[in-house]
Amino acid sequence: MSLDIAQIDIAKYNADWLAAWTAKDVPALLAFYADDTLYKDPQTAAGITGHAALEAYLTGLFAATPPMRYRPDEVWAIDGGFCGRWFCDIGEKGELGRIRGFDLVILKGDKIAVNEVYVHQLPAS
Repeated sequence: MSLDIAQIDIAKYNADWLAAWTAKDVPALLAFYADDTLYKDPQTAAGITGHAALEAYLTGLFAATPPMRYRPDEVWAIDGGFCGRWFCDIGEKGELGRIRGFDLVILKGDKIAVNEVYVHQLPAS
């Protein structure tokens, strides 16, 4: 059964979703996305549609990237979903860099129908 956006604790949803990104847990991540999801990030500007394409992309991405620890910053409810800002430390302790990101998330029930990701590098700390 699908939930209405008003029934979702978006801060918890966002934190759980980012934890799955940190864990590089493809099955857990796919559980957040609708079967016909549209995903866009700077590497996939034209977008990826559907679970099979997203699974292939995430599997390759996670194999090619060092550990990345995502930390939620803020979330804002919007019509049909939320926007979430986060920080990410790259490497075991952030020694390979830091990024700040922002996700536009449109939900279909409790599944992500559209996810657009925007990121930028942060100066070394």
